[in-house]
Amino acid sequence: MSFDNLCKLLSEKHPVTFASWVLGTPQTNVEVLKTELSIEPIRADYVTFLQLQGRILHLEFQTKLESTPPLPLRMLDYWVRLYRLYRLPITQVVVLLLPPAPETVIETVFSVENTRHEYRVIPIWNENPELFLNDPALLPLAPLAATTQPQTLLKQVVERVNQVQPGQRAEISAYTQILAGLKYKKDFIRQLFREGMMRESVIYQEIFAEGEQIGEQRGEQRGEQRGEQRGEQRERSLILRLLTRRIGELPQEVLERIETLSLEQLENLGEALLDFQAIADLEAWFSTLD
Repeated sequence: MSFDNLCKLLSEKHPVTFASWVLGTPQTNVEVLKTELSIEPIRADYVTFLQLQGRILHLEFQTKLESTPPLPLRMLDYWVRLYRLYRLPITQVVVLLLPPAPETVIETVFSVENTRHEYRVIPIWNENPELFLNDPALLPLAPLAATTQPQTLLKQVVERVNQVQPGQRAEISAYTQILAGLKYKKDFIRQLFREGMMRESVIYQEIFAEGEQIGEQRGEQRGEQRGEQRGEQRERSLILRLLTRRIGELPQEVLERIETLSLEQLENLGEALLDFQAIADLEAWFSTLD
């Protein structure tokens, strides 16, 4: 799925939320219209047409400004076709997902001789991220919002995704990771979301709390060095329990193999096991160490 198409999907799943955001006023009665336009039909792959009270809202999602035909001409073309079909006022808004090259002029008008047509443009990199962070429907767009500390913003996004209701969390997490890929490195996205999933896990929190208590007690009794050793053992115990929950009882040879892993390898296994479905996945992971 392309980035633009994903935004179209989100806007059609949550039309009231998207209409309220781009218009800046609360909307209540919003209906998604078909995207096939009459008169030598064109297929509007990355746009959403919404029926408001006495008005049509045309949302266009663009990763890049460059297109064929040019964006201003397309916006005029959509306006004429929509007006011919519905005979209602039309508000057109282009949501840009990525900033263009420096010094690029972002056009908001089509103008040729006596013909002049205007539309709005929302550069998402200038939008306040709080709006997106506070609404699950808009949350997938949050990584692209304005920030001077992008890594901190993505960590906030992960925290908010993990607070979403369980029935929606997996879907919103997937959409958010896809759109975050426009701005962040894939490995960094994967690392943050895996860590977030583990920390939100009730099992993880329970085991971690037990380990913390044991580590503190042992550290007080046997000194800092012994506390570090216990910390590694706690990590190993955590991994074993998560693996057992994930893929079932572990054979003795697998237990012995895990005992030989370094702390760094244990941490890597802790991330990887979130994708495991069977013992074969663990064995495949072991093979990468050989």
